[in-house]
Amino acid sequence: QVHLVESGGGLVQAGGSLRLSCAASGRALSTYGMGWFRQAAGKEREFVAGINWSGDSAYYAASGKGRFTVSRDNAKNTVYLQMNSLKPEDTAVYYCAAQIRGSYSVRVNGYDYWGQGTQVTVSA
Repeated sequence: QVHLVESGGGLVQAGGSLRLSCAASGRALSTYGMGWFRQAAGKEREFVAGINWSGDSAYYAASGKGRFTVSRDNAKNTVYLQMNSLKPEDTAVYYCAAQIRGSYSVRVNGYDYWGQGTQVTVSA
């Protein structure tokens, strides 16, 4: 069992930056693929970024490409999402998720474990 805890969310002005962290306990994350998703109020959960188990492959949704960077530190059992040039439409609860198979998926049902989420609010 993997327990994931997100942190780093908050309120930021448009154009600002935040770095989200996803810390794991229970098992080492080093063999898991990881994903970041977000869910805005009244909308479905959507893929933001994914990274494979070794960190040498990442994929981004069009909404975050060029602004968001996903990375991981397997020694610290932590995955990060650096978000720059934030926009009001980035406002959402952000979730991290872990995939046993070691890759990443853009599908919500492609992951085995989920965190509880962290709120990101971007003001205009």
